[in-house]
Amino acid sequence: MNLPNKLTVLRMIMVPIFLVVLVVPLPIGETAMRIAAAVIFALTSLTDMLDGKIARKYNLVTDFGKLMDPLADKFLVIAAMVGILVRFGYLSDIFVWAVVIVVFRELAVTSIRCIAAQKKGLVVAASWLGKVKTTTQMICVISILLEPVILPFKPFTEWHLLSYVTTAAMTVMTLWSGIDYLKAYWPLLDPEK
Repeated sequence: MNLPNKLTVLRMIMVPIFLVVLVVPLPIGETAMRIAAAVIFALTSLTDMLDGKIARKYNLVTDFGKLMDPLADKFLVIAAMVGILVRFGYLSDIFVWAVVIVVFRELAVTSIRCIAAQKKGLVVAASWLGKVKTTTQMICVISILLEPVILPFKPFTEWHLLSYVTTAAMTVMTLWSGIDYLKAYWPLLDPEK
């Protein structure tokens, strides 16, 4: 259990803490809740970048890290999106479809990783497109949390422009990276092989 793997485990531990701050009505007020949730989410997301950089720089890359690092990201992002749906009903009409796409893509890619590990003994590391997708997901979540705090004026307060633009970008990158993984690992899914 090296430092990068400890950071991955820490990220997984922070997911329920983040959800409590986001979803449970705390007596801290809406603005403080949004800021606290965004800070927890951002710091937790930062561990994703740190664990990878440390692992590569000090040659601490492990199969555990290759498998659990992307899973920890998925837990964090999916929890955040479900929490946003629960807490902020004004986004639900559009955001629910983005969440469905994200969850479907994450489950599909995780399944591909499992099949690759079972059939060929491969550990599928995150691609550059997968990393861009993760970044857009994290930007989207932080934007939704902080938009009313940093942009408390029209048209942002009425139309939630930043939230919808980042949701669209996140959805496009999620689809693109999912298709990329499917194309790259399609031969492993062939039952004849």
